[in-house]
Amino acid sequence: MKVFKGTAVFGGIAFGTIFIYEKKEQQIKRKRVDDIEGEIKRFETGKAETIHQLQQLYEKALKEVGEANAQIFEVHQMMLDDLDYIESVQNIIRTQSINAEYAVGQTAENFANMFASMDDAYMKERAADVRDVSERLLGVLGGNNGSKDSMPDNTIILADDLAPSETVQLDKNRVKSFITVHGSTNSHTAILARTMNIPALINIDMELSYEYNGKEAIVDGYSGSIYLEPDEATKTELRKKYEADQEKKQLLHQLKGQESITKDGQKIHLYCNIGSPSDVGKVLANDGEGVGLFRSEFLYLETSDFPTEEQQFTAYKTVAENMHGKKVIIRTLDIGADKQIDYFNLEKEENPAMGYRAIRICLDQTDIFRTQLRAIYRASMYGNVSIMFPMIISVEEVKKIKEIVRDVQNELEEQSIPYKQCELGIMIETPAAAVISDLLAKEVDFFSIGTNDLTQYTLAVDRQNPKLDHIYDPHHEAILRLLRMIADNAHKEGIWCGICGELGADLTLTEEFLKMGMDELSVSAPMLLPLRKKVRETDVSALRS
Repeated sequence: MKVFKGTAVFGGIAFGTIFIYEKKEQQIKRKRVDDIEGEIKRFETGKAETIHQLQQLYEKALKEVGEANAQIFEVHQMMLDDLDYIESVQNIIRTQSINAEYAVGQTAENFANMFASMDDAYMKERAADVRDVSERLLGVLGGNNGSKDSMPDNTIILADDLAPSETVQLDKNRVKSFITVHGSTNSHTAILARTMNIPALINIDMELSYEYNGKEAIVDGYSGSIYLEPDEATKTELRKKYEADQEKKQLLHQLKGQESITKDGQKIHLYCNIGSPSDVGKVLANDGEGVGLFRSEFLYLETSDFPTEEQQFTAYKTVAENMHGKKVIIRTLDIGADKQIDYFNLEKEENPAMGYRAIRICLDQTDIFRTQLRAIYRASMYGNVSIMFPMIISVEEVKKIKEIVRDVQNELEEQSIPYKQCELGIMIETPAAAVISDLLAKEVDFFSIGTNDLTQYTLAVDRQNPKLDHIYDPHHEAILRLLRMIADNAHKEGIWCGICGELGADLTLTEEFLKMGMDELSVSAPMLLPLRKKVRETDVSALRS
């Protein structure tokens, strides 16, 4: 027996045999063409066929993994219809007199590099989407009809990496798990794995070698282990673990519809973080009690120009309506030098994490801010909407925000456009905001703590620097003291306080958050039910005594 290790992206135990899933590399040859318009026509025809295939994939995914996850294939169709993408391919064909395949390959690499250079983990993953959809287009241009190899029953797929379209095409009746040499915990593939209930590991210390093909294996998605040719004792032990796991999943399912309340009666709201309207399905599927963080920047990152008020209104309205009266907290634009967008014309900065970003841009370029606020207030008529402002460091900023909000409301009233009053909150993610949280609490309706940036700034540790991983410690006593102080200052002024950073999903800190009196935790949708279980098992009064 051999044991390998990887990073688990979805728990569970799977028994099966290894199947090597190897991508067929697209060999892109640069060829000179004389019939330029004919080549552009060939690109257009290939694009149309690819979009048709993606529509079929969407319909398949819709049946198997639900609307929220199926929408990635709608996004892929939109990528192929994106004007910038199309013009780039056409320009390369025209200016270089070359074949469509080469132009698509060049365009895909340029777009993927742009996404990959962003600091935001969610946007980094869009690089994989661009490559995925472009690979499909290249396959169509090369005469591939999109069919795939069949797989045996009880398969554990071993791949270098898996694109979203490859993942959704897996036959769930045959595939028990997948393990990849590369990959990211934020990828759509990882998200789909969670939704499809398939144990999955990434970044495994195992080579993509045919010597493993057909060999018996067990994947433990909890310990991140792969047991190749397991001995009888290991099989028996993991069989027991599998049976216990099945019982636990049944119990978690029973928590849907239950209150998130501790043994001694302390109520806490469990909300979900989302990145686009397509994520609402996951929130509802996991019985989320609201949306605690709606990252509005996706609207700006996925367009080639400033999104109009109407485009933003439609997105916010969609989320508010689909949440059926549950709270939806929209975070205003959080973009800056760390998330470069060409049409913003932002200058390169030496220290972008502490640079021209988020509310600093909004208070400087108020036309952008006003457009977004108008869209949010218009959408407020369709649900229970709150607004949250990021990267606050002073009371003066909050007062200026409130002045602009009042101006926008007056403008809507003059135009007889209806809106509802929204709770106004701020993200506490800078040490400055934490230290003056007693003053800030007098100005707003709620606090939501962004633990990633708060940890980074408080510990003076660049969270993007892997050499500093060992000292980037969100459990640091300095962070916990700040969290207690922020919650206390909020409650003294009678406002509520929550956490929307990654720490909210850390079950080892749930008891601590409950003792602090946190009113809300907002986490990724798959973490909601395990968190509810932890809350319901906790007796806060006993912990305090």
